[in-house]
Amino acid sequence: MAASELHHIMPRGTLEKPAKVLIVYSPYYKDISDEQLAGAKAEIEAWGGAWEAVEVPGALEIPTAIAMAGRMANFDAYVALGCVIRGETTHYDTVCNDSSRGITLLGLQGLLIGNGILTVENREQALVRARVADQNKGGGAAAAALHLLALSRKWGAPKSGVGFRPATDEYQLAGGTTSA
Repeated sequence: MAASELHHIMPRGTLEKPAKVLIVYSPYYKDISDEQLAGAKAEIEAWGGAWEAVEVPGALEIPTAIAMAGRMANFDAYVALGCVIRGETTHYDTVCNDSSRGITLLGLQGLLIGNGILTVENREQALVRARVADQNKGGGAAAAALHLLALSRKWGAPKSGVGFRPATDEYQLAGGTTSA
């Protein structure tokens, strides 16, 4: 049972300069999202960051809203919050898989996202995971985004000459030397 297992939680990090974090959440299950939102806001503030929150209709819209903000706004990191409770149809699988896939793809493109979309079997599981006094997955998602931000700031901007293009103006092709 997951509730009885011990999990390592990274200590809260620090940021040398302030962070602006966008929380995108779905209030489809409002009592659950209110708990998640409270946890995320508190964690961001504990890191010394500022937050802005926007609502979207459901979990499937969360990656789209984050992608829009990534193109059109100026945020350092993102927190995705929502809840999907298994129902009687396969729609649960679609929503869980597609929202997760969307967030993962955005992360691989360079957006720093903490995924706090709960995927549970019932309302009781969701409440335990959402409550700040219990598992506080909203705070955990915010912490994940901020840890990624701290890591990206540690490593800095991409280095020139990294990748497939040679660092010099001259490179070798089979059979001879060519200037770039």
